[in-house]
Parts: sequence; structure tokens; C-alpha cells
Amino acid sequence: MKNKALIGCLALALFVTGACSSANTNTTTNNANSNANRNANTAASPANANTATAPANTAPDRAAATEGAQDFMLHNKTGVVINKLFVSPSDKDDWQEDILGQDTLANDQSVEIKFNPKEKAAKWDLKVEDTQGNSIEWHDLNLMEISEVTLHYENGKGTAEVK
Repeated sequence: MKNKALIGCLALALFVTGACSSANTNTTTNNANSNANRNANTAASPANANTATAPANTAPDRAAATEGAQDFMLHNKTGVVINKLFVSPSDKDDWQEDILGQDTLANDQSVEIKFNPKEKAAKWDLKVEDTQGNSIEWHDLNLMEISEVTLHYENGKGTAEVK
């Protein structure tokens, strides 16, 4: 079972992130932010869906209060729409909730995944599922050392390029 003690801290971090982010008329981004609030019981959530770069925090203390060391940008280069996204500590046996909620991540789009600042786990598993229910998993990603994950799918095989 996931660490439920993080629920309150994650909700607070999401509230601060939402209050500090600039106005955006992109409805997909706004839906992703509302889904992040609905999924407040997970350690990770999407910050700004379908963006090519991470939003800049101008105040250093604000960044420290809302960013987890495991935050990363996920790029979809699979050629298919990602319908569901799951991120789980590698030492856990369950995936919990889809952190995209009702949103999807189209091919050639990106989403920033934000973690609770109090989250301590370094190694994480990642699972994506397309609209047909096909899924691919990656295990033991050290998100303390990774800032970007680009997913590819060619010749029946899923790969992840990390930076």
C-alpha cells in the first residue's frame, strides 16, 4: 500500500503550485492540473500537461516548497496516445491511480510529473497504457538522477531514453 501520510503534504504542494502558476488558457493543461488535485493521494502528479518545457519558478523558496527531487518531464514519442500513466515506488507491488485522470498524452506531447517534496524514494516504476489497453512498464528508474524520460515504441518494443 502506498504511503498515505503524504496525502496532506501533496495536497498542500498542489495547492501552492496551482496558486503560483501563471494563467493558461490551454484547457488540456487546466484539466491536467484539476486531475492532479483529484489524485492527491498519489506521490506524483502531472503539473502542466502538453508542455515542451517545465514552468519556471521565479522565487527560489517557492520552488523548494513545491518541487520534489524526483520531478521529471515525460515525453511521448511512442506514436500512440497514452491513455493512462502510473508511477509507483519500485519497492511497492501496486500501481494505484492513473495520474493522468481523464486526460491523455498524445504522441509528440510532454507532461511534467511533480512529486511531493517530502517523498524520499529514489527508484520508481513507470507504466503507460494506450487507448486499446496495451501497456508497457519500465522498472527501477532512479528519478533522483533523471530529469527527462522519452518513451519510444518501435518494432513491437518499448524503450525509454533518460537524461
